[in-house]
Amino acid sequence: MLPGVRAKVSFEQATAVVEAPEGVEAASLAEAVRRAGYGAAPAGTVSAPSEAAAARSGDGDTLHVAIIGSGSAAFAGAIRAAGAGARVTMIEAGTVGGTCVNIGCVPSKILLRAAEVAHTVAHHPFAGIGRSKPAVDRAALAAQGAARVAELRRTKYEDIVAGNPAIELVHGFARFTGPATLSVERPDGPGLELRPDRILITTGAAPFVPPIDGLAGTPFWTSTEALAADETPEHLVVLGGSFVAAELAQAFRRLGSEVTILARSTLLSRLDPALGEGLREAFEDEGIRVLSGTVPERVEHDGEKFLVSAGGWRLEADRLLVAVGRRPNTGALNLEIAGVARDDSGAITVSDRLETSAAGVYAAGDCTALPQFVYVAAAAGTRAAVNMTGGDAKLDLHVVPEVVFTDPQVAVVGLDERAAATAGIDADSRTLPLEAVPRALANFETRGFIKLVAERQTGRLLGAQVLAPQGGEVIQSAALAITAGMTIEDLANHLFPYLTMVEGLKLAAQTFTRDLSQLSCCAG
Repeated sequence: MLPGVRAKVSFEQATAVVEAPEGVEAASLAEAVRRAGYGAAPAGTVSAPSEAAAARSGDGDTLHVAIIGSGSAAFAGAIRAAGAGARVTMIEAGTVGGTCVNIGCVPSKILLRAAEVAHTVAHHPFAGIGRSKPAVDRAALAAQGAARVAELRRTKYEDIVAGNPAIELVHGFARFTGPATLSVERPDGPGLELRPDRILITTGAAPFVPPIDGLAGTPFWTSTEALAADETPEHLVVLGGSFVAAELAQAFRRLGSEVTILARSTLLSRLDPALGEGLREAFEDEGIRVLSGTVPERVEHDGEKFLVSAGGWRLEADRLLVAVGRRPNTGALNLEIAGVARDDSGAITVSDRLETSAAGVYAAGDCTALPQFVYVAAAAGTRAAVNMTGGDAKLDLHVVPEVVFTDPQVAVVGLDERAAATAGIDADSRTLPLEAVPRALANFETRGFIKLVAERQTGRLLGAQVLAPQGGEVIQSAALAITAGMTIEDLANHLFPYLTMVEGLKLAAQTFTRDLSQLSCCAG
């Protein structure tokens, strides 16, 4: 951050020896360190306790941070807090690593990729290469996926704790017993009482089970059981129309199941309607039945089969997957006694500094009202740790890319036309069909589109909506363009490599002012 500056840091002694060019003041060096999220002051100038040093726990001058949970937000926070000199106690009631590595992102992407390979073998578009229906051993796939999950849990979570003496992992269930006190019930030892200086809540979320008549008494799946299953059901009924429901429905279809989706409204109803409609068409072409506007009234299980009554339909299925969203894991924490406020869904409300309504208590990840994405959770955990240790960091959620890992993928960032209108912005948009993207033509995969939304008067890019293979690889370029304040003209004139899917952003931008049919393949 400051040119020509070198430092030798001792975290144990909480000191740094700094070499700097002549004219660089010590106060400037300290401010640069604080902007990075750490505490610093010129030696010999500290006459009063800093914010980070206030209300110590009794362990010398070491700030004590307690973190409830051990997922992505927790680890991001623990690593940053420990790096700032804090002593960290991480408390986990279940499996270390949280949702993403154990029962979410990692196992789901393994399953989706396996299903994609199976589908490609049977349905690829290239002449002269044979197609065949692959034999699918779901038990072998499940075992392979579980082994990779265990490997990542060990290397990215368990080994991190084991290798960092500033972080202690305690197995047990924590709840508040006062504004700044925690009681930890441990399964293999006496209870533990903690009075840390700062507390970070990162307890995540769990699948929501709707109050459908008869459902609670049946052996239904949530995403957790579906990802770990060693069977491929003959017929799978999926309740839900959002990200998880769509991804798992297509995966099981490609592995050999008949699949029926019951969506309360439409697929991906929160997004631009064209995205959900395009995905529905793709699903139906693969043989997935999508029943939109359908809410189950009753679920029965006769010991072998499910019977689902919904909107005049009576469906029989081998397995029932309930994927209608997730709810925060906050109900058993005794948050009221700590003065930690929640919204109507049970999510903890936080400021942009990740502070809760209680002094010294922070929260991050899916237990909060923030978007439920692992990269948001990790960013929030890091920034919470910066603030708990005396820094000043805010979580900026103005540009959050989202990806649904179906095929074609759905990827969005920024504003769509509806959101722009709600915000009072006069917006213009263009939609580029994928058959106008050279890479899609070369791949013989032209289902989908790329849509750009811009402010009409200035041309400033407001948002992008993508339905395309590798759409998730495209959307981050749009996110960076929005963050940089680029205009449609900027995008249209920028250099994009040929042949790539991301070149579709350039082509979509060019459609605001040009007729692409009159341009050569890689016209600049």
